[in-house]
Amino acid sequence: MDKNIVDEKFEEWTRGSSPEESLVRIFESIRNIPFAVVLEQITLEKGPVSMLEKNKGFCIPKHYLMGEMLRRLKVPCRYCTFSFNWRDLNIEYPRELKNTAEILPVTYHLACEINIDDIWVTVDATWDPGLKTKIPVVNEGWDGRTDTKLAVEPIDRFVHENAEEREKFSLEKIGAYSLQEELKLSRFSMAFNKWLEEVRGTG
Repeated sequence: MDKNIVDEKFEEWTRGSSPEESLVRIFESIRNIPFAVVLEQITLEKGPVSMLEKNKGFCIPKHYLMGEMLRRLKVPCRYCTFSFNWRDLNIEYPRELKNTAEILPVTYHLACEINIDDIWVTVDATWDPGLKTKIPVVNEGWDGRTDTKLAVEPIDRFVHENAEEREKFSLEKIGAYSLQEELKLSRFSMAFNKWLEEVRGTG
């Protein structure tokens, strides 16, 4: 991972703050990055840097970046994958997107768990505040100590002790998709990104 832009953002997001304040500022700064599925950001090496450069990204680069920031704060962090179906999310899809979501395969969401006073707390920075009119699980007002709302309705949960372990898991799951499933997910992602821009009033 090219650390230059990550270094700059860490300095910007923690400058003049206590460790507790820095934790919340890091969370809010990552959460505020507009959500968009960008396939080139799937890897640990390129994802966070690409997301910061483009100022858009999805759950994978957001939480890889969060893990790196928390490592610098010396806050214990692990990664959690949640399998889910897009059709199960509490999102007010337009009809065409809703119909497409119905036929998608199981997908894999990433969030972080951090250790606060020997308690593992779920931290999910997926949805940005510009989406809250259509996506009710935007996490605002996080106190830095308790669970946030999870961005998805999980089917199952998988815990990874580090980012490399999680990336291996992710690539194995992605590699198991058929070509038809990959095409469905790609088409859905493009249409979903376009709709989210319209929700924010930027499309």
